[in-house]
Amino acid sequence: MANSNETMSAAEGTVQIGGRSLCYLQVGDPNGPLVIHNHGGPSSRLEAQVFATHALNLGLRFVCVDRPGQGKSDPQQNRTFAGWAADLEAIASALEADRFAVTGWSEGGPWALAAAAYIDPARLVHVSSIAPGSYGAFGTNWAAKYLSQADAMGGFLALHFRPGFQLMYELIDIAATRFPEQYKKGLLKASCPADLDVLADAHVLNTMAESGRECFRQGAEGLVADARMLYQQWPFDIAAIHRPVHLWQGTADTFVPYAVNKPLGERMPGAMWHEVADGGHFIAISHAAEVLAIAGKDLAATA
Repeated sequence: MANSNETMSAAEGTVQIGGRSLCYLQVGDPNGPLVIHNHGGPSSRLEAQVFATHALNLGLRFVCVDRPGQGKSDPQQNRTFAGWAADLEAIASALEADRFAVTGWSEGGPWALAAAAYIDPARLVHVSSIAPGSYGAFGTNWAAKYLSQADAMGGFLALHFRPGFQLMYELIDIAATRFPEQYKKGLLKASCPADLDVLADAHVLNTMAESGRECFRQGAEGLVADARMLYQQWPFDIAAIHRPVHLWQGTADTFVPYAVNKPLGERMPGAMWHEVADGGHFIAISHAAEVLAIAGKDLAATA
């Protein structure tokens, strides 16, 4: 692990894996049990900041890692879900954690589910997936009929016309990096009332905008590679995950609709379904204390 530079209560650092560098932001208690968080998209390690207070209150060491090609993490050719699960284990080892928890939100949710599929439960003692983008869980682009027109088109382009998909994300890149106020307005426009309540906190809205901007530090390619994998049929079987997995979903989510993830709760043997009535996509923030309290309890039980 490389040297980390601490700014206030947050510490940035890097982990070297097979010649690649993965950058993370750590918040909470640096001596507490480890929770590795998979950020959404477009987002980055900076997402950790909206969980900082809850992690500190619960005594958790909360680490959010830039996925390959996003933020400050090196790109990676031929990425796989199993490969990222192995990276999460390597990160835990570098941070000297024998046991750890994994959380994932939105586009990061499927990567948390992959961790549940590939990592030994004796080491990975808790998994939470919050409003995951489960677009390939039951076949290639299976959830298209439930998605917004823009997201459905994105899935089609991801699978059938990559230049168009690339352009889509390059336009988001331009908005996030050059026109942050317009980017924030777009985020608010797409939000349900519950999410608007969360985003009314200027710190949250500004952090999410800055985290989105940081996602494109190296351009759009890292996010394109990340998103394309979510629309393709996943290589692991949801129905074969018997270990406990906490699934969180708001019934009013306009980003990842309820209908996308309810089948996971029904068909994953180990699913522990947390339904938030009238909740939106930002239940990851509004219910962060509850999500992390369960993770902390599981970590304490195996200490």
